Amino acid sequence: MKHTGKQRCQESTRFFELAKQFAPGGVHSNFRLGMKPVPLFYDRAQGSKLYDVDGNVYIDYALGMGPAILGHAPRTVIEAVASSLGNGQLFGGQHRVEVKLSQEISRLVPCAQKVRLSLTGSEAVQAALRVARAYTGRHKVIKFEGHYHGWCDNIYVSINPEAQVMGPYDSPATIPGSRGQDELAYKHLQILPWNDIEVLRRAVDAGGDDIAAIIMEPIMCNSSVILPQPGYLEEVRDLCTRRGIVLIFDEVITGFRIGLAGAQGYLKVTPDLAVFAKALGTGFPISCVAGLSRIMDLFGKGEVMHGGTYNTNVVSCVAAMSTLEELGRDNGLAYERLHHIGSRLMEELRKAGRQAGTNLHVQGLGSVFHTTFTDQPELTNYRDYYLRCDLSRQSRFVEILMEEGVRITSRGTWFLSSAHTENDIESTAQAAAIALGRL
Repeated sequence: MKHTGKQRCQESTRFFELAKQFAPGGVHSNFRLGMKPVPLFYDRAQGSKLYDVDGNVYIDYALGMGPAILGHAPRTVIEAVASSLGNGQLFGGQHRVEVKLSQEISRLVPCAQKVRLSLTGSEAVQAALRVARAYTGRHKVIKFEGHYHGWCDNIYVSINPEAQVMGPYDSPATIPGSRGQDELAYKHLQILPWNDIEVLRRAVDAGGDDIAAIIMEPIMCNSSVILPQPGYLEEVRDLCTRRGIVLIFDEVITGFRIGLAGAQGYLKVTPDLAVFAKALGTGFPISCVAGLSRIMDLFGKGEVMHGGTYNTNVVSCVAAMSTLEELGRDNGLAYERLHHIGSRLMEELRKAGRQAGTNLHVQGLGSVFHTTFTDQPELTNYRDYYLRCDLSRQSRFVEILMEEGVRITSRGTWFLSSAHTENDIESTAQAAAIALGRL
């Protein structure tokens, strides 16, 4: 059952008004602020469907902002977690599953000679940055416009800068993402445009002896879904190797979503360190930093601090191990299926856009892609996305899709799962056609 406007979300509105009395803004993550007509409240999720407190059903392509690669409440993972609960949830020590999980990640991921487990992508990024600085004895880090690496003071910078403060293309301004950030925390950060090897080469030539790390999303998934230009990552890899710079891939989104080897396996470029989260636990909280032994061993020697009370909690480790087993079953049949389904959905959306006479732009891969409105044939970096796309129309498209029973992320990203079906694709294409007609 679907309604339009506030009529369809009376219970969510009631819960939201109550929540605002006890939680700032009525939510517990700022990424959920400003949802229209209100931040919705959900009762349950199963497979590819999400059910809100008003009884509305959504085909879900947000998937908890990416983690639920097997769909919601996947039977094998839930059963594995349930069977482990009677043995305890947190030991404050080591257990068998964490060894097995670390071994499996090391087997699957090209750079993962050693692994350190934690809970969130943000904290795994912090571990990667710290150990890179310790290994090189340097402080400076290069980060790219529009790439998101967590909300900590030293890296939550130039995520979505507005046009009037961006600065020059080849020397972007360093724009903090929040009030209250410590300016000293990001003083060693240099911001550059992504996908432009000449700009990066000049920056490294100018300050290479001070650069500890270059961190990036190997596929840019937080501002559209943008793949690297041919040869770009290979050139970055070569540059880092020659100048002794640690190359860090933030695979929080791409890891175990693009494939079992992550984006680095798909793109055939191996970083020195990589960070994983989201799909690793298919909705359970777990992350890791993985990388070359000569760097990672600084943790094991006690020279670089990394810790956490909940690291390797049994529930998350069991969930992650079960997730990887399921993704690897039948030679990765789940990936073959979700890439096929996703690619078909991308084509259906393009078809709907053409038939509606709109400039709907669909870009990415079958497992994760993005929709916006632009006359650009291809988006290659953040400024292409921010300056050349109709972001107001993009936001309205997201809202109308929700009214038509299809949920994608607020920024226009679509995540596919192995639980999505051909019927889901047909229903989504119909909803998209209606939404485009209502714009």
